[in-house]
Amino acid sequence: MSVAEQRYQAVLAVISDGETVTDVAARFGVSRKTVHGWLAKYEAGGLENLGDRSHRPASCPHQISADIEVAIARMRHSHPSWGPRRIVYELTKAGEEPLPSESAVYRALGRLNLIDPSGRRRRDKKWKRWERGAPMELWQMDTVGGFVLADGTKAKALSGVDDHSRFCISAYLMVRESSQRVCDGLALAMRTWGVPGQILTDNGKVFTGRFNRPPVEVLFDRVCRENGVEHLLTQPRSPTTTGKIERFHRALRTEFRTDRVFKDLPTAQGELDEWVIDYNTNRPHQGIEMSTPAARFLRPEDAAVMTIRAPAGTGRPSQTRTDGTWVTRRASAVGVVCVNWQQVCLGVAARGRPVDVWVTEEVMQFYDGDQLLRTEKRTTPGEVRVKNAPAPQRRLK
Repeated sequence: MSVAEQRYQAVLAVISDGETVTDVAARFGVSRKTVHGWLAKYEAGGLENLGDRSHRPASCPHQISADIEVAIARMRHSHPSWGPRRIVYELTKAGEEPLPSESAVYRALGRLNLIDPSGRRRRDKKWKRWERGAPMELWQMDTVGGFVLADGTKAKALSGVDDHSRFCISAYLMVRESSQRVCDGLALAMRTWGVPGQILTDNGKVFTGRFNRPPVEVLFDRVCRENGVEHLLTQPRSPTTTGKIERFHRALRTEFRTDRVFKDLPTAQGELDEWVIDYNTNRPHQGIEMSTPAARFLRPEDAAVMTIRAPAGTGRPSQTRTDGTWVTRRASAVGVVCVNWQQVCLGVAARGRPVDVWVTEEVMQFYDGDQLLRTEKRTTPGEVRVKNAPAPQRRLK
């Protein structure tokens, strides 16, 4: 029997058979109040009135209005990366009333099929958020690719954010990721914003030579050392240590749209600079309580900007030394230099370039201009052919 028929049997037992309400309630396993309610419904509307009614309330004062729901849908459609917190922030700026809560916006996005609730990933509780207490204490820096030019060239960017404020201090595009170009971007950032206390990077070859055999000081390390900056390195295979710069890369890909083709490098750099200004000054950041990075980074008064110190010397051995010999060799197509039948690979960056070599009885030092490229132990004794290069001259950069 249906629910209405069962209740009808209980009503008939009272009004036709003369049973008491107490006995009928005990037989049907309900309270006396429930039986009295069934009797009242039957008297008011008969058998059809004994069925279950809808429990939906007649009105819902806190329900999102249609206008607010449409505004939420338009914001999400225009900015697919915006979540409930950002949408509530934008609705507040627009002066919308009544203002919905973040959970209400999330439910509205689900109703409108604009998000997939099953794809929600909760934050791993073992992760611990940390940040420095003031701007300019620590910069996080890395390189990111994906900038395609019209001629087919793929460019990369030296990116950097301030750890305390998430302020973008560097977005320097370069066609080839070399030590010199990366350091040019670093120098530009320090000339623009000042010298930080520390810089945190991963273990890329343009940032450190800790994994070389033997370990060497690369140009990035040298620039940091000469300007009093402590260079911090992450543990291998630990991308979450530089999580702030990785999150910046995600915003760069989705909001700046690196999946398009740029006319040339200057055009791409100009568009990227405009986006960085908007990112720093207008875009609120959830990690800093919906403040803009500029509000945290820029101070009311101008901070003292340290000048970048020039290198102390040329880095070459003095020409007055007599314990060695200068020779010049041209690197091969794969960057290999041969001195007295000993081959040393300097990398493809040196291919085809003339390289000056300071040769002693024990070691050989390879220079490109005034920049030391590599130091190797000499394994082939004997006289070294000078090849008409008795005294190398400093080449203009």
